Amino acid sequence: MTIDMAGIVTDSIVDGPGIRTAFFSQGCPHHCEGCHNPETWEFGVGTPMETARLADIARSNPLCRGVTFSGGEPFAQAEGFCELAQTLKAEGYEIASYTGYTFERLRDHGTEAQKRLLSLLDVLVDGPFVLSQRSLDLVFRGSANQRIIDVPKSLAAGDVILAPPRWQGEY
Repeated sequence: MTIDMAGIVTDSIVDGPGIRTAFFSQGCPHHCEGCHNPETWEFGVGTPMETARLADIARSNPLCRGVTFSGGEPFAQAEGFCELAQTLKAEGYEIASYTGYTFERLRDHGTEAQKRLLSLLDVLVDGPFVLSQRSLDLVFRGSANQRIIDVPKSLAAGDVILAPPRWQGEY
């Protein structure tokens, strides 16, 4: 299966705690004012990459134990990201994703593939970027409306549970 990619960073320290591989998908329906990746909005103009190749890229850095899906909108290509998440999660990687959707929208109204991708995540940074709520003091998110969610605990509780302290900038 392929994912239309905008870019890859193999040693990111800004897309979650620790050294992570960040996969930036191509295509986003949200078009948030002030987005720092507007070049990822257009669909169909990225580089198609096999999920097996993307997994190999994550594995290429022996210090990397976390992977982050960003964009663009990863949930716009949920099937491909499901396959990638399933592969890497089985190997012990922490899987995180950014999305312009809310947790509740994905859980209650997402497509089957979106719901499956959500269920494979450890952490979700949800909500659109809101320029009027932008803050450079926030850790791993761009605007104050965005939440950093512990997905397994939230799905089990039926309510949003925030991610552990290391995701909140507390060590």
